[in-house]
Amino acid sequence: MPKTITPKKPRLKRLPRGPHGGVQLLLIQSVDHLGKQGDVVEVKSGYAHNYLLPQGLATLATDHHQRMVEKHKAKLHAIEKSRLADLQSLADALGKQSITIEANANDEGHLYGSVGAPEIVASLKQAEFTLTADQIRLEGPLKELGLYTVKVHVHQEIETDLKVWVVPTAAEE
Repeated sequence: MPKTITPKKPRLKRLPRGPHGGVQLLLIQSVDHLGKQGDVVEVKSGYAHNYLLPQGLATLATDHHQRMVEKHKAKLHAIEKSRLADLQSLADALGKQSITIEANANDEGHLYGSVGAPEIVASLKQAEFTLTADQIRLEGPLKELGLYTVKVHVHQEIETDLKVWVVPTAAEE
């Protein structure tokens, strides 16, 4: 009987451990609630393997990578500065923007459902602004008709206000 050969599963490469038992990585880009570009951070291995490394946000914290970051710090700083300028212009445009969301409501103005971040993102997408639901900072779902001022977190250092009108759905005849 011929012997079948099963392929080996690819093993995850062991990453260098930090002093607290986590994985030490060098951030290629700034990550909210973690650190700025060029920082050496220590995270859990699952976060490193499943998010930071596949997204290209971090790399191994070797001496070689640290020297390269130091060498290119000025260029990286200029890139980050232009990126921040682009994000600031996006924030300014969002600040001038006002969106309208139609929702089913009763005669007193209470919504049958609620308006949340996904509905705001969908409405912004129609206005050609691309944001994610976690960038919309609501203090709670919008449950009544009216004008709301919603915080939009564009970047670690950039926030803006967006005006959201919640209006009743046009009556079908």
